Amino acid sequence: MTEPGRQRRILVIVNPHATTVSDRLRNLVIYALQGRFEVEVEATARRDHAIEIGRGARDGAWDMVVAFGGDGTINEVANGLVGTEVPLALLPGGNTNVVCRTLGIPTDVVEATELLLSMADRPRSRRISLGRIGDRHFVFACGLGLDASVVEKVDANPSLKASAGPWFYSWKAVTSYYRDYLRNPVRFEVAAGGRTVEGLTCLAQNSDPYTYFGDRPVRACPPVAIEDGVLSMAVLKRASQLDTIGLVPRLLSGRLDASGHPQVETFTGITEATARTSEPGREFPVQVDGDHVGTYSEVAISAVPDALSVVA
Repeated sequence: MTEPGRQRRILVIVNPHATTVSDRLRNLVIYALQGRFEVEVEATARRDHAIEIGRGARDGAWDMVVAFGGDGTINEVANGLVGTEVPLALLPGGNTNVVCRTLGIPTDVVEATELLLSMADRPRSRRISLGRIGDRHFVFACGLGLDASVVEKVDANPSLKASAGPWFYSWKAVTSYYRDYLRNPVRFEVAAGGRTVEGLTCLAQNSDPYTYFGDRPVRACPPVAIEDGVLSMAVLKRASQLDTIGLVPRLLSGRLDASGHPQVETFTGITEATARTSEPGREFPVQVDGDHVGTYSEVAISAVPDALSVVA
């Protein structure tokens, strides 16, 4: 507990390359926070650097850690702090900011900073659940197959990712679908809830929605809340031009999820699952919270209840 009259010590982990984080904006936000907190700033220099910084903040020296960046930065800091009592606060700096929207934090960084300042004396923290795939936790969702393949291609061109946002993602989804997934997709088996389903794309959600297309929510799996301690999953069993006719409008409706589509198998209330390639020698790509993390022939997926304290 903070001693009376002492400013809370916060560590701000900032991604200087995040979509909306300019040097000027970063300096203004830090200056504002210094009016109510004792602030130290660490800038990330490479992929997974925020995980290392977050792990270094587990020693109790900080009253709060602030992730200032997009969903990828938040994911990394969450992986560094998972399982501790150190509260994580969020300042949005990405294009989509799914985690901030899910937790009711403004996506405008000035408004989010004002909210954090308003809680300088009495931060409101709560425990949320996380998902885990392999050795990596995810805050809102992970994807295997086509979804992860698209994320890998989008991540390879950060300038277009920043400027075109969801339209660039959509273009890469279409090109990946026609080049890779109509001809020779990697197929894998997903086992969960006593069932085994073969498919070429699997999505797992720790919260709802899966992501956003602009301001429109994209709901891939049946609804699940970020405090539930379980996952919701969907497997696309087959990909053809005919299949997409009914699937894409459902995903972009803002109201429906993919579960009504005949080629989609869904799972609810899942605590553990596995995905294993159906074809020896081939691997499927994996993404967590919008960042590609590698390829696998087999991976375990699980829910981790009450894993993280967040200020929201």
